[in-house]
Amino acid sequence: MSTFRCLGRSVLVASLLTGLAPRGFAGEDSITLRDGPGRDLVAASCVVCHSLDYIPMNSPFLDRKGWENSVNKMIRVMGAAIAPGDAQAIIDYLNTQYGR
Repeated sequence: MSTFRCLGRSVLVASLLTGLAPRGFAGEDSITLRDGPGRDLVAASCVVCHSLDYIPMNSPFLDRKGWENSVNKMIRVMGAAIAPGDAQAIIDYLNTQYGR
């Protein structure tokens, strides 16, 4: 079989599978963050990389220092594009609304 035919089939299969893939994360539309200053910033910044359900899921474990470490890890290690001033607002929101 020629390389072109094999590549053509791969592209066709990938196209079909992409059309069947679910849009977004399962149940993500049911995640509603608590109201408070910084909520929209948190939602916009965090959902770029992961589902918002990580926030309430981790809330029993993280105090202010824990949320600070988590946000800083997302910036330094994972490459989240969050400005320093925004990082502080995100940490404040997470600690106030979801701190242990």
